Order: sequence, then C-alpha cells, then structure tokens
Amino acid sequence: MSFVRNNDSAFNDTKTRSQKLTPCSGMCSFCTEDCIGPCEIGLSAVLGKAMVYPTNTGSNQIASEKDNPIDYSIFNINGRCFGALGAPENGEYPSIYHVRTERTIGKRNPIKIALPFTLPALIKLNWKDYFAAAAMAGTICVIGEGSPSKDPELKTENGKIVRFEKLKEMLGAFNRYYRGYGQIVLQCNVEDDAMGLPEYAIRECGAEGIEFKFGQSAKGTQPANRIGSLEAAIAKKRDGFIVYPDPDDPAIAEAAKRGAAPGFWSYARHPLWTEETLAKRIEELRAMGLKNVYFKTAGFDPADLERLLRIASDLEVDMITFDGAGGGSGYSPDKMMNEFGLPAACIESALVPMCDKLKAEGKYIPSIVITGGFSTEDQAYKALALGAPYVTAVGLCRATMAAAMVGKKVGGLLKEGTVPAHLQKFGKTADELFLELGEVRSLYGEEADSISLGAVGAYSYLRKMTFGVQHFAALNRKFDLALADRSDLIPLTQDARMLLKGTWFEW
Repeated sequence: MSFVRNNDSAFNDTKTRSQKLTPCSGMCSFCTEDCIGPCEIGLSAVLGKAMVYPTNTGSNQIASEKDNPIDYSIFNINGRCFGALGAPENGEYPSIYHVRTERTIGKRNPIKIALPFTLPALIKLNWKDYFAAAAMAGTICVIGEGSPSKDPELKTENGKIVRFEKLKEMLGAFNRYYRGYGQIVLQCNVEDDAMGLPEYAIRECGAEGIEFKFGQSAKGTQPANRIGSLEAAIAKKRDGFIVYPDPDDPAIAEAAKRGAAPGFWSYARHPLWTEETLAKRIEELRAMGLKNVYFKTAGFDPADLERLLRIASDLEVDMITFDGAGGGSGYSPDKMMNEFGLPAACIESALVPMCDKLKAEGKYIPSIVITGGFSTEDQAYKALALGAPYVTAVGLCRATMAAAMVGKKVGGLLKEGTVPAHLQKFGKTADELFLELGEVRSLYGEEADSISLGAVGAYSYLRKMTFGVQHFAALNRKFDLALADRSDLIPLTQDARMLLKGTWFEW
C-alpha cells in the first residue's frame, strides 16, 4: 500500500482522470493521449519546475497530505481509579478544574505560560487575531520568518533595515492584551539576520525574544521564489538575495529581454550556523538587550538534533521548538511537505534519551516544545506524556489560525445579520454563540467588547484544548500536567512499544 497519493493534491488542485491507479507511481493505469493533463504530471508539462511548489498559496494554509503510519493514534491514553498525585486525596478537591496547567519557559529570564501550548511561527492570514489570542490565553507566540517582506514601506540602506514600522504593529497585536503570561517572539532566518532585523527589532521596537530558525517540518531547505521580470530580479539581488540566473550577467540580461533566458528565482540561504558563530551572535544580541533566545528546527537526522540540543544547553537558550513531519508552511516544496523528516512522535522518542544524557552530565536542558500536525487534546496529552519530563508544551499553529479565521468569519456574518446554518441551534448573537466571551470579559472588562471575534475564536479553541488535557490528566489522577509521563500511554502497535522504550532508532 502507499501512504500518499502521487499526482493528486490539494496543493495544486491536481487530480487523476481515472479511478484506477498504478499504486507505485500514482498515475492513471490507463493513460491516454487525449488527456488534457489535470494531474501533477500534466500541470508540470505546462508550469515546469514551478510545480515543485504549491500553486495554491496566498490566503490558504497548506500541510502534508501523507498518511504517516506512525502518529499519536498508535497510543491510547491510560486511566487510573485510585490516588491523587499533586492534590489532596479527598473527594472534594481533586477535579478537572484543579489540574494545574501553568509551565515555566527558560532560565535567564523565565517566562510563565498559563497553558501547555505555544503558537509557533506565522506571519500570514489572520495574524493579528492569532497573536492577540496568544496574549489573551497567556502563552508564547512567534512572528514568522521573512516578516520584513510584509511591509510595503520597508526601507533598507546598504542591505540593512532602517525602517520597518509594520513590526511595531505585529508586536502590538500581542502586547495590547498581554496579562503577565507569555511573550511575542520574532523569528529570524539567515536573510532576516543578514538584514539586521534582530538589531532593529531590539533597539527600535523593544523586542525581547528572538527565535533562530534551523528549518522546519515542511521546509528542510529554504524556498525559491519566482521573480517576474529582469528589473525585479536586479532589484532583488541589490537587496542582498541570491538570484538565479544572475541578472547582472550581460548575456542573461540580453536573453531575458528577448524572452530567451531561464526564469529568474530568488533563493534564501541555508542556515549554516556553528557553535562558534551562534555563540558570538547570541552574545552580541544579549549585549543589546535581548532577554530570551529561542531555536526552531525540524525532524532532522538524530545526530543533528542532539548537536542542536547541546548547543542550546551551552548557550542557555530558553526554548527549542521541534517541528515534526505532518505540519505545514505557506510556501514549501510539495514533496518536502509529504516526504521529509521525522514525525513528531519519532522526534520525541529520540529526544528523551538525548535529554537523559544531558541530565546525567549535569547540563542545563532548555524547555522543549513539540509541534507538527496537532489539533486535538488527546494528541496533545499523548505528546506531553511521551516527551516527559522534557517536553514543556505542544505547538498549535495551523489549528489555532483556523480557529482565528472561523471566529472572524462568523463575527462578520453576525454583523450582517446572518447566522451560519450549523450554528443556529446554539444561538443567534455573539454572546449566545461565543461561550468564552464571559471569560474574556472577566480578563479585560469593557475592553472585551472591542476585541475581534477572530481573537475570541482562537482563544476559545485554546481554552477547549486546555480543558481537554485537564480531563486526561484527571483521568490518570494527576493534578499537575508536569506529572504526565509515559506510564499514561498504552501502546497499540509494535512501533508504539518501540517508541515508548526509545528503541525505534536502532536501525
């Protein structure tokens, strides 16, 4: 059997003509010369190498379509009917409402989060409500890489940022609702760092946290972006980006004017950090006032993951987010989204023995967040248990953004006097439909009525997720999520047993 459908994808609205496919290739078993090519091969015949990337980006979210044979569904959650860990053992106190969910991130400048979730890097779609909801819920959120490209008024001099007013708006989306928990963090890839984004953010905008990016689940390499004209290619190169082919080559420029040159592409550089260069860079930024340092990486080779852990330990990095296969990104190669990297459960199985080694050596262990395809509370509790005691939180990116978009859409319909049919049985007004509004008012008073229903929607989703994991913790008679561990999991397959024992990597 195959775990993915080749040539048939929502990434590009491609589909196969026949219901009968050749399993290994994903092609129609009966391919005719009369076909106009609705599949990926056919579209590639027209678009060429542009088909390595999704054509449906813009106002959409994109993630893996592969049905990975290893995910958290290969575990069930255990349950207990005696005792009360972390709470008085009596029938009055221990309940789902008494399961503690607060966690602490970092060492030099500890950050408290009110719930065991973070909102990983993003800077597209409804980001204002996404960041606002993080502050309302009391957790960490991250402004995604390439944020300067979102500001049409951005100004640079000699390749360095001198004006980026949009960043203040991004930071403000969180800071407006900050209530003592969490932090808004700015992610920087190699291009961002080369443009002086960290310096600008710290000195001009008061940014307190920077996340260095080493790659992510759907994007093991940095993307290439098509450039529409010779003039745009020249401008892109002047801004410091790598451009292929070289628009300053006279032969290429002449050929481009005749329509006889290859299309222009800009390419973001790979992060090629070392222990020495990272130490120097982080020391520079801390001297400027940076309070918190974060890392973000993907399901790379286990040797790379351990090296990254050791670097983070030596540099006293506050938190590392490990992004497992299955998660998504706005502009990643299609096949990289489906075929690259370790699934989140496999990353956790590898990380625990690595962290055990660091602990035995007396080394500091940064807070760890696992992300990559999470959307429900059962998945989240399993991840917290599998990664215990080192996984502090679960990252909820696409799911939280989906909630933000739905909340905003429903709010807009309500203003028009329309209630979606599937919601009519619950009520007709915002107060009747958005059941967490009362809680929001308890936090923000009269200001709550001016908060976007998109932010309320994302907040409501995060509250649902937190309430759900509280149920599973109480089911195991554990009244602090820090007490979750691998004994809370029941393996259903041989792979599940190997992951629990940490032997899955002994191939």
